Amino acid sequence: MAKINELIQGFQRFRVKSFEPNREAYNRLAMQGQSPRALVISCSDSRVDPVILTDSAPGELFVVRNVANLVPPYETSGRYHGTSAALEYAVCNLEIPSIIILGHSRCGGIHALLEGYGTNHEGEGFIAPWVQIAAPARDEVLRRWPDASKEFQQRACERAGIRTSLTNLLTFPFIRQRVEDGRLNLYGWYYDLENGELMQYDFEKDRFYDLYFGPMPTDAS
Repeated sequence: MAKINELIQGFQRFRVKSFEPNREAYNRLAMQGQSPRALVISCSDSRVDPVILTDSAPGELFVVRNVANLVPPYETSGRYHGTSAALEYAVCNLEIPSIIILGHSRCGGIHALLEGYGTNHEGEGFIAPWVQIAAPARDEVLRRWPDASKEFQQRACERAGIRTSLTNLLTFPFIRQRVEDGRLNLYGWYYDLENGELMQYDFEKDRFYDLYFGPMPTDAS
């Protein structure tokens, strides 16, 4: 109960420090609807919050969070498609101009994939089939670096998983069409938890590079 009370107290601080001073902006969002600048597909990991990482305000990001920030390939045979439904709404209804796949270091979902979680009757049968979406990434890493350390394989698979999700995005007809005609841009980001660094995937060179090289900004700059 104590932990929940801390969250309630946090909401009370939000009301005082954020909502009341910006009531007009919040009311405008409520009445006029949302028009986010990007859809971010991020991991459920509590250490990786896209809004905090990008210093975004309410209404600026449409965020989908799931285990290992994965995008399944397009298919219509199943009954439940939470991530796919969010993609459809963001792209077709909100007409979002950008989609970002945000992966990160020390991802538990990717660790589960590499360790074969669920193959020995662990868990309840939900995690293992979900992380299999990134099986092509795992297979690529183990093929290219079979003798590398587990830490190296983990980081390589985390980044390869981002590429897999980017590839799967293009299996959705409504996404591919918008990418081809220039209405929609796709990005792959990788956040390093330990060092607070952000990298972006270069489609042409097939590699990740640091997004920020300059000095840290100051209030006076």
